[in-house]
Amino acid sequence: MEANHEDSCKALPELLSSFVDTFVDFSVSGGLFLPASPTSATPQDGALPPPDPFRTRYPTPSRLIAIGDLHGDLEKSKQAFRLAGLIDAADRWSGGSSTVVQVGDVFDRGGDELKILYILEKLKREAAKSGGNLITMNGNHEIMNVEGDFRFATRLGFKEFEDWAFWYQMGNKMKTLCAGLPNPKDIFEGIPRAFHGVKTDALNGIRARIAALRPGGPVSTKFLTNNLTVVVAGDSVFVHGGLLPQHVDYGLERMNKEVRDWISGSMGRSAPSYCKGRDAVVWLRKYSEEVASKCDCSTLEHVLATIPGARRMIMGHTIQEGGINAICENRAVRIDVGMSHGCGNGLPEVLEINGNSQEVRILTSNPLYYKNKDSYKSGIEDSGSRKDGVGSLVSLNRLPQVVEVKA
Repeated sequence: MEANHEDSCKALPELLSSFVDTFVDFSVSGGLFLPASPTSATPQDGALPPPDPFRTRYPTPSRLIAIGDLHGDLEKSKQAFRLAGLIDAADRWSGGSSTVVQVGDVFDRGGDELKILYILEKLKREAAKSGGNLITMNGNHEIMNVEGDFRFATRLGFKEFEDWAFWYQMGNKMKTLCAGLPNPKDIFEGIPRAFHGVKTDALNGIRARIAALRPGGPVSTKFLTNNLTVVVAGDSVFVHGGLLPQHVDYGLERMNKEVRDWISGSMGRSAPSYCKGRDAVVWLRKYSEEVASKCDCSTLEHVLATIPGARRMIMGHTIQEGGINAICENRAVRIDVGMSHGCGNGLPEVLEINGNSQEVRILTSNPLYYKNKDSYKSGIEDSGSRKDGVGSLVSLNRLPQVVEVKA
């Protein structure tokens, strides 16, 4: 009995730390409780192990959903997930065994960046328990923010991180009350107390954002270290901006590992060179020009030919005002519809690929497709009959079928 009591006492510091972390998460996320991480949970009898949270290549899933840039708009983000039946009315995972790829750019242009990170993390854990998989990626705005480039952050975005710093520091103070826990590190260590040209009322938000997102920072470590920069799922290659031959030669797995190591704080302050400049994997626009004739289809074809089994590249980054579309004989699929209020306020759309690429559809809530589809998005044929959430199958020699569903 005394031994059990002693063991319980030894566990108190760890229990207190876990409680405090849950308290901080709940306060910052707007009231979410994160489920236990599937990597730390013991699988039940007969259950499949959770997917590896950090791998580059995945086998062909039975259902694959691609979601574009979210840019700090929580409600539009939820609408995009609901379009594909991935979450229910209570924002719980309802996508079963679906594999979902969100191609990055959670940050900037909106005020719900942290809340989106939290709900994505919650859905990752819920999906894993249901045999599904939610993969999150780095966009150019993730890279910019980890480097401390906040030029596209909004006033509400800075305020959200200022609030995070308040709750995080309160949690650290609570941990100092337990003698069995080490003293937490000052999150503002090394960050200047003033910046030239920065007004006093903006200073706290800037310092909080740096503290949270710099390499090795609490938010970067918690949420971004499992982001991927390139993903291959079945015959689809996902990347935020695009891939060039030199990127493939360098190595997809190598890039993923190096970006993760940089975000975790083990590779200095500056992002890898292939994440910077107009030809970077997160910045490239060679395959995303609005006018198809300006897109470099020959380079794209070469890149896909060097990735075993790849048939298409799916990208975000460049807003497609006409909605999700495909060019280069459907080898380049552009899925950034500018859904955030901060960059276009477009209606959400997602791409759905069922089976071995035999069913490719665009799920949309936009009624303009059916009022004037020829002028709104040329090249996409009418399926003849439609119900909410249901659409006809199309062959790959056409652009993806558009299916109207309710968010």
